Amino acid sequence: MSSNAGKLNVKIFADGAEKKGMIEMYQNPIISGFTTNPTLMKKAGIASYKDFSLDILSEIKDKPISLEVFSDDFEEMEKQALEIASWGENIYVKIPITNTKAQSSEKLIEKLSKANVKLNVTAMMTIEQLNKVVPLLAKGPGSYVSIFAGRVADAGIDPLPIMKEAVKILKKYPNIELIWASPRELFNIVQADVIGCHIITVTNDIIKKLPTLGKDLTEFSLDTVKMFYNDAKSAGYTIEYGEN
Repeated sequence: MSSNAGKLNVKIFADGAEKKGMIEMYQNPIISGFTTNPTLMKKAGIASYKDFSLDILSEIKDKPISLEVFSDDFEEMEKQALEIASWGENIYVKIPITNTKAQSSEKLIEKLSKANVKLNVTAMMTIEQLNKVVPLLAKGPGSYVSIFAGRVADAGIDPLPIMKEAVKILKKYPNIELIWASPRELFNIVQADVIGCHIITVTNDIIKKLPTLGKDLTEFSLDTVKMFYNDAKSAGYTIEYGEN
């Protein structure tokens, strides 16, 4: 692991739903926690939400794990949240900022926070959304707020000003941590670290690039040339010279 990666202040949470990859990341000392969601679970072929969650929780007991509700009805969402929270002390229950009908989750967030449930309010992309949620979590047991910076960038908007403003807002709330969600490249980790973001969620593919952090660019350039040369050689590529 790169010594530069070890100097980061931002906490790195592994984002995924494949048990093998999660256990591998759990053994990596630079990983401070885990997040997952129903989309990642479906992609990984998870058949039983609860069985998978309990299986992972039996292996990972001392690092935070965010597990998401999946109902679109707020009453059912509350039941799911309380059930999920009961599975372990290290669980943060992910509540989306709205349901699919664009109805705000604010009342549920406030109710769960008052019930001492640790939350991860997810799928946020604006400061307006953040400002509505933060007061509801202020007296809670400790929560995360996830701003999907990568998706903001996908919309053609620079997420950095939004994330900087979010860091500034949360300075008044020491029990609430900001997550830079949906990063698209390794450099996002550097950006999150520089602005003082608390946490960044990262997929295994990006995590495996961490050893390149701080690498000398001349050396990196030479390694790239060697890669092209060795791949061409191993593929057995040749060119026959002469007239076509």
